[in-house]
Amino acid sequence: MEQIITCINCPMGCRMTVNMSPDGKVLSVSGNTCPRGEKYAVQECTLPVRMITAVIPAEGSAVPLSVKTSRPVPKALIRQVMDILGSIRITLPVCAGQVIVPDILQTGSDIIATRDLP
Repeated sequence: MEQIITCINCPMGCRMTVNMSPDGKVLSVSGNTCPRGEKYAVQECTLPVRMITAVIPAEGSAVPLSVKTSRPVPKALIRQVMDILGSIRITLPVCAGQVIVPDILQTGSDIIATRDLP
């Protein structure tokens, strides 16, 4: 099976061709101009991951709290992570870098505050 993907690691935006075996293993990557492109292609075709950013309500504040994952999580779990974030109500104060949800969905990624809310 062949997949065509565009690398997002740098402004070059290389169009790469990824050849996959029937059991889902990467056989070859072509079209990349640097090693980062090949690494991205393998990751994207075998277990794609994404950073998540969101806002959650903060009780006592008209401004919501912006949060993000501390590391990328599997793309397939984005909806579940967002559902959890939609149910969270945080109380003030909150400091940037504070862990809001540790190890969300056992991914090894924490949900952390990206700003102070006094």
